[in-house]
Amino acid sequence: MRRRLEKPAVQLPLSMTVANRKPGQPPNRHKLKFRWLPGSYAIVRLAPDAAVPDWATKGDFTSITRTADELSIVCPKENLPPEVHSPHRWICLKLEGPFAFSQTGVLLSFIEPLSTNDIPIFAISTYDTDYVLIPEEFAKALDVLREAGHELIADR
Repeated sequence: MRRRLEKPAVQLPLSMTVANRKPGQPPNRHKLKFRWLPGSYAIVRLAPDAAVPDWATKGDFTSITRTADELSIVCPKENLPPEVHSPHRWICLKLEGPFAFSQTGVLLSFIEPLSTNDIPIFAISTYDTDYVLIPEEFAKALDVLREAGHELIADR
């Protein structure tokens, strides 16, 4: 997960860096702000040599990743044509970044309470920030995140 080198929007205290931690001391967990992007999202897998479909590129948030094994697409659920199936509907949470490349444990701080509560996630990192998708049927996720000290903020 790469982050831009410019001054980050979120400046974490120096005490949270690995260099300032004593051996054996657990890392501090970041308290993050995040937004809930509107609408439902889909995650689909296509053949590795498939062309990127037009429907995959529409919307405020999409992610298209090609590897030797697959073409993964994350996009608004409403974009999917009838012949393309996604087994789950997902909510998409955007962490408020950007974060500096040197900041460690940002994504871990956000997803650890979800993992502890058996809430599955699909994470995507961009140059500026991270996005975490959660199946809609895990409605308790937002409460879990708040209890862990993270803050859901309203749209600007």
